[in-house]
Amino acid sequence: MKITADEIQVSQVKIQDAFWSEIQGKVTDIVIPFQERVLKDQVPGVEKSHAIENFRIAAGLKEGEFYGMVFQDSDVAKWLEGAAYALSVKPDAALEERADEIIEIIEKAQQPDGYLDTYFIVKEPEHRWQNLHECHELYCAGHMMEAAAAYVEATGKDRLLRVTERLADHIISRFGPEEGKEHGFPGHQEVEVGLMKLYHVTGKEKYKDMARYFLEERGKNPDYFYQEKVKRGWQHWGQYSLDKPDVAYNQAHQTIYEQKEAVGHAVRALYMYTAMADLAGTDGDRRLYQACRTLWDNIVNCKLYITGGIGGNPEGESFSNNYELPNDMAYAETCASIAMVFFAHRMLETEADGVYADIMEKELYNSTISGMQLDGKRYFYVNPLESEPGVSGKLFGYGHSLPQRPGWYACACCPPNLVRLVASLGKYCWSESDTTVYSHLMIGQRAELDQADITLETAYPWEGSAVYRVTPKREERFTLAIHIPYYVDFWQEEAVLTINGEAVDPGRLLKKGYVYLERQWKAGDVVELRFPMEVRKVYANQHVRENAGCVALLRGPVVYCFEGADNQGLLQSLRIPREMKAWAHLCEDGILKGNVLIDVEGYRMTGGGELYSEKPPVKEKALLRAIPYYAWANRGENQMRVWLLEEG
Repeated sequence: MKITADEIQVSQVKIQDAFWSEIQGKVTDIVIPFQERVLKDQVPGVEKSHAIENFRIAAGLKEGEFYGMVFQDSDVAKWLEGAAYALSVKPDAALEERADEIIEIIEKAQQPDGYLDTYFIVKEPEHRWQNLHECHELYCAGHMMEAAAAYVEATGKDRLLRVTERLADHIISRFGPEEGKEHGFPGHQEVEVGLMKLYHVTGKEKYKDMARYFLEERGKNPDYFYQEKVKRGWQHWGQYSLDKPDVAYNQAHQTIYEQKEAVGHAVRALYMYTAMADLAGTDGDRRLYQACRTLWDNIVNCKLYITGGIGGNPEGESFSNNYELPNDMAYAETCASIAMVFFAHRMLETEADGVYADIMEKELYNSTISGMQLDGKRYFYVNPLESEPGVSGKLFGYGHSLPQRPGWYACACCPPNLVRLVASLGKYCWSESDTTVYSHLMIGQRAELDQADITLETAYPWEGSAVYRVTPKREERFTLAIHIPYYVDFWQEEAVLTINGEAVDPGRLLKKGYVYLERQWKAGDVVELRFPMEVRKVYANQHVRENAGCVALLRGPVVYCFEGADNQGLLQSLRIPREMKAWAHLCEDGILKGNVLIDVEGYRMTGGGELYSEKPPVKEKALLRAIPYYAWANRGENQMRVWLLEEG
């Protein structure tokens, strides 16, 4: 069932792309060193982290008290994972040495029985493993496992891997279906992803089996967290009460096979779905894969923002009802969009279906990188689709929806999460089976695959062109399957696919969003794909009440928004004509230099100064400008909207 034999490693793919190389460069040169200083409390004026100091204290290297969130360890783990991938992108002996030093401290903090969590080692050792619902021990363990897998892949050093194997073995000794073990599961999913990573690195079935146990135990006893709370007689967050927790928030209300709708905390859900998809593909488990597909369809068809944002409800950072997608009150946590990339990638590893590649692309070019300022120094936790000065981030109900990116924050899960995604970008570009090489993303790169070395040259996402230069490593025939974005229409004359300059009819070769090119490849073979990049209008389903009568603009995979800085404010007065004239142009100066902007011949509605009037507003012609959504909030605080009303 799984289309791949081995996972693509970051070291196999070197990104050489006008768009992504710049972002990766910021991550390796600016963001990783900056975040390291934050974790070491060396940056004045930002929220204190203390995360590495917590490990020093737990290791007995320093005296002091634990500081931070109960899951503070995960910030270090995600940073280590991002640093590992960065070492594959750009070798850096000094960074590797500093990472090794942090790993040594982590190893010293580990307890003799394999336990590792600085909050409970330092602050409440008597309460470890008593509060799976709230206290994130398994969540932190999962992130450390992911870091270990990345670090051994990047450097060949297995010190952290040995630490996490001891930790995983400790977890296996405590939890499971056997008599005498605790029949529990995590309140915040992530250890399932980490255990699957350990399995892929070590080949040890016990880690995969433990991941399956945690996944399949969830929902069997929906009262587990309540029973756990009553037994211990205390809780971590807030005043103790005997109220039953909302188990749907943790996706513990039903078994994974019974869940048909994405509910609860969005990041927890998507980490769980990622592990489910990984396990389904690895074991060839069609029932589990179908459970994943059901949840995928619900998200994509009913709960996904046009930007790729996920989780519209600020109450609990959670999914809202179907079609409930508010713009100015959207939560759309950066971590949730990153997790959707993980989920899409694992689904692609199981089945080459363009719907997964399309969503992965949507997330990458929009609601993930919108979480980082263009200079790489400030970060959004929440990614709204509308922002209003004086309201956003200030008034009741809008406090979460900030109009500007902060430098850091107390719950700093998103910045290092974005680092590990961008640094590992190469692994999302390809999959490979014994007979087929799958190209999922049109990102410029040089890939060293089992069947061929392939260089991809492209100006995407600003231009619709991609050139694949193939150097086969074997004489046997194999297939190159190239993902064609959903908006490309080969019935248009401008959309062309050629091999060595000869036109190919893609219609007969297109299957589920991939064009399959089977041949005996020769060194120097060139596949070229060209297609127009038009400005497209998109309408929301009429059940999405916030966007009734509105349109959004896309070009290629990029979603656009309007800012007051370009449009004289009062964005609510702007209208886009039904018969739209729009053109794209490259910005050649300022903070947006290098981005493609869109100009639209539209209208501005004006009226008198009265609060209410019986005179209709006057329609005036106006030139409207839209910028890529990911680039908003880089020019000071001003209005922003993705959706505008349509006129005519």
